[in-house]
Amino acid sequence: MKYVENARVVSTEFLQKGICNLVLECPKIAKDAKPGQFIEIYPDNGVNLLSRPISICGIDVVVGNIRVVFQVVGKGTDIFSKLKKGDKVRVLGPCGNGYTLNDGTALLVGGGIGVPPLLETAKRLDCKSKIAVLGFRSNPFLVNEFARVCDRVYVTTDDGSEGFKGNVVQLMEKENLTADMIYSCGPKIMLKFLSEYAMKNNIPCQVSMEERMACGIGACVGCVVEIKEGDGTTYKKVCKDGPVFDCKEVVW
Repeated sequence: MKYVENARVVSTEFLQKGICNLVLECPKIAKDAKPGQFIEIYPDNGVNLLSRPISICGIDVVVGNIRVVFQVVGKGTDIFSKLKKGDKVRVLGPCGNGYTLNDGTALLVGGGIGVPPLLETAKRLDCKSKIAVLGFRSNPFLVNEFARVCDRVYVTTDDGSEGFKGNVVQLMEKENLTADMIYSCGPKIMLKFLSEYAMKNNIPCQVSMEERMACGIGACVGCVVEIKEGDGTTYKKVCKDGPVFDCKEVVW
């Protein structure tokens, strides 16, 4: 069930330049939220700007908080980054369908701003082994938090400034990584090559698609993705039917 809450800002801080960590008190949303879902935040209570979909990074059911980590890339996210403790902001959520968690060994594969939603996923997984593979252009973030909840953490950077120089799939091939399930989020091109790796190695893989959204509830049909269906294809809404899909379903 979705709720609209006038959420109170608990804290706002920058993890690094351009990457903001925002904690909101919205107990109804926190109670029902699952890893892989997202919330819609309204920059000016929806008066002049569309809401912004942001993946959930953390859920604290006890105190009723939702944590999001986002990149400041435009007017809306700039407004969010300047919110102060005690400010109020309108929030809709939880939105979409999250990951289906199982008790098998897990690979959590994230790229860039697709890394944050995998943190709560890692915390919720009750399985034999959790390995995180986190890819960045440069300047990794959240790595220490993943290290506290995963058995192993690999970091890749495009420029080689930290960890393995290259992308997440190249690292996985080098280390011959396998698992009972892959949970992933990141740029579409990363997910495409990751899906090829998963299918080649017979690993089930859930992908969280990053498409531009407007309404967040499936009304505007602005975030469709092509999905295989029977002998043909159809289009599904990322905000309503996703954002998480089986990698074998997606037409890459």
